[in-house]
Amino acid sequence: MATIPTDQTTGSPGHRAARKRGSRPDVPASWERPALAAVLVVAALLYAWGIGHAAIHPYYSAAIRSMASSWRAFLFGGLDPSGSITLDKLPGAFWPEAVSVWLFGPSTWAAALPQVIEGVLTVWLLHRIVRAWAGPFAALVAALTLTFTPVTVVLNRATIPDTALTLLLVAAAGALQKAVRSGRLLPLITCGIWVGLAFQTKMLQAWLVLPVFAVVYLLAAGGSPLQRAARLLLSGAVTLAVSCSWALLAWATPAADRPYIDGTSNNNPFSLVFGYNGLSRFSDDDTAFGAVSGTAASRTSGNTGWGMLVNHTVGPQVAWFLPLAVLAAVLGLVWRARAPRTDLLRAGFLLWGGWLAVHAVVFSVSNGNHPYYTAVLAPSIAALSGGGLALFRSEYEAGGRRRVWLPSAIVLTVAWALVLDLPTLFASWLLLLAVGLAACGALGLWTSDSSASRSMVQGSLATGIAATLLLPAGWAAASLNPLYAGASTSPTAGPVGKAYHNAVHHRSALRRVGLDQPSDRDTTLLDYLTAHRHGEKYLLATQAAYPAERLLRAESQPMLVMGGFTGKTPFPSAGQLGTLVTTHQLRYVLLTPVRPTTPATTWVKSHCTRLRSGEYGWRTKGSFRLYDCSRQG
Repeated sequence: MATIPTDQTTGSPGHRAARKRGSRPDVPASWERPALAAVLVVAALLYAWGIGHAAIHPYYSAAIRSMASSWRAFLFGGLDPSGSITLDKLPGAFWPEAVSVWLFGPSTWAAALPQVIEGVLTVWLLHRIVRAWAGPFAALVAALTLTFTPVTVVLNRATIPDTALTLLLVAAAGALQKAVRSGRLLPLITCGIWVGLAFQTKMLQAWLVLPVFAVVYLLAAGGSPLQRAARLLLSGAVTLAVSCSWALLAWATPAADRPYIDGTSNNNPFSLVFGYNGLSRFSDDDTAFGAVSGTAASRTSGNTGWGMLVNHTVGPQVAWFLPLAVLAAVLGLVWRARAPRTDLLRAGFLLWGGWLAVHAVVFSVSNGNHPYYTAVLAPSIAALSGGGLALFRSEYEAGGRRRVWLPSAIVLTVAWALVLDLPTLFASWLLLLAVGLAACGALGLWTSDSSASRSMVQGSLATGIAATLLLPAGWAAASLNPLYAGASTSPTAGPVGKAYHNAVHHRSALRRVGLDQPSDRDTTLLDYLTAHRHGEKYLLATQAAYPAERLLRAESQPMLVMGGFTGKTPFPSAGQLGTLVTTHQLRYVLLTPVRPTTPATTWVKSHCTRLRSGEYGWRTKGSFRLYDCSRQG
């Protein structure tokens, strides 16, 4: 088995600097562990502060409570405890949340806690990976950059699958890097397992990194081309097996023994994965491959096209270090173009640059994206920023014409931060401070020569890096105020997006949903339904998930969610609904005109009696209508 040459495993700027100082690159310097500990503490505080009032997703959190109370719902991702219909996503991302709620009880903080842990783990893991690639300085910069990326802060305080997706993909990148460095097969297999597990959280999006991983391994790993290709095929087979494991389990389970698969017209889990959550996001025909059509709210948010990453909403979420990351990737590949094939530093720039490029292209051509989708870009931008500054620092210390790139990168990053912040002037006082610090840091680096003291250079560099972090840190910290955290269904940091503008004009928009926190109106309805329940399997049937979410968050009771998330899933049929009523498994149905009419809802209106709102304690009926199917209409 071929191995990577020793000089390639220690060829990063950080490792070369360690050799110059006479220390071993794998032994942490005295400052490393305290610095990392401080970053992790800051990350934990940002992600966990006020966790009892976290912006948990109303739909996902309803399923989390159900999954915590039923093994059937847990395994298949059932929306209600009876597991009559699944979520419109795979359940993998919600298993940790369900376990947490099962352990600590149905509370908001218990549902959000796994997200906090996953976010902090991602920072720690990225630090480890970047340190092995580009040295401790790069690792610290990368960890700080990821910690203060605004979209990661708002996302890690929610219950949305992208946090788990990001963690697992970063773990996969680390395993790939180890496979390239060591030449061993096991890390490559581990990489495939991590990607497969990431598939369980966000399906096809997890596979976006695979072309990049394959290119990096084929170009930079040791061994003959045939060996590399064979190992890659084996790892790919593992990735496919782990990725499709849940879908295969659901497909092999008789339909009578599992929930109906939401988002599909044929009750097929592969239609959920490859149709509803796959091809429909890139096609005008959103019913491809057995998918049901999606709602406008779930399918597009207007963030698409080639300028998506830098528009006024998405840009401040993730793009603060985007120019630096692109510059680092380009120069890293160009400057190392003549290095040996197995050069690890070049492989790292290819890995993280490819990650960034592929996701940017896919998001740009999709039907639309919520801003938090871009959180998966944050590790690549952070790694490139850290690796790039380490490379520029190495060239700066070596002297020559390339030394200008280090202060120039700092000025570029702060200038770009001004571009992102100027439309809102949200962090105007930090803006002035950032400009001042950047000027001092860049001037100190530009004017320093070979006779300058090491402490002066380090001080100037630290000042410049602090300047680059100020504005994103300000946006990130501001999101602890619910006014600047976006909607629970689409977390967004700062004064941007529809949620912020609605909150400014309608203060009620700031209200957050919680587990086990029903409103008086919901409590009244639940009390009425419970008091009039006489052995029926289902406490209630609802038209789509929208009316059921609030009740399922308040109380873990079997509810038949007709039509699934969108209201368009063909379950149950009118005949199935009639059978449930005649066999006394269902009595009450809650309909709403804000969701589409289906054969099942038409059957309810023609066979059941609509109750006056006063009968179940509501002073006003609002947009809901309660029907009693034990009374003939």
